[in-house]
Amino acid sequence: MLQRYFAAIPAGSVGVGEGTFQRFGTKHWWLRPVLSWVARRQVIVPGMHHQVPFRIENRTVDGQQTAARTLELESGTWTMVDAVSLSESGQVVDVLGSPALVEAAFEVAADNGGLSLNSRGVTVRLGPIRFPVPKVIRPVIALSERYVAEVARQYVRLTVDVPVLGRVYEYHGSFTYRFEEEA
Repeated sequence: MLQRYFAAIPAGSVGVGEGTFQRFGTKHWWLRPVLSWVARRQVIVPGMHHQVPFRIENRTVDGQQTAARTLELESGTWTMVDAVSLSESGQVVDVLGSPALVEAAFEVAADNGGLSLNSRGVTVRLGPIRFPVPKVIRPVIALSERYVAEVARQYVRLTVDVPVLGRVYEYHGSFTYRFEEEA
């Protein structure tokens, strides 16, 4: 099932996931000014949110897996966008935001029937200018995905930890996934 989720989406189709994030966001109020700005760029949203219904739509566009995750927050609907591709070195590269703002390179590993992605580099993109984040302050992003056949659900967990600051962002939840004809 995970292979279906991470594989190229067939032409004329869209991959649709629907579920709930049990927890989504950050408890750090002092991050609100920065996160409010990146929320407008569709990267991450400020605040800690619980029991958040969401819908994800995956498409393959020009060799990239694109995703739009639409969350139903108490404050209203918000969408996070990203595009994933494979680098020449074999790392998965995830570019978040519209326009592109954050780029993270990941190593991928199979993990007890699931998949784990661990960041190896993070770059901030401001138009054509790219700023690699130095290791001393670089966020460490860890993502794990698992499919549990007994309940026919996929489980996802993401954490973002920054040296000295600790956990600054996280989400975890579960969803069902299917292919639909593109409307």
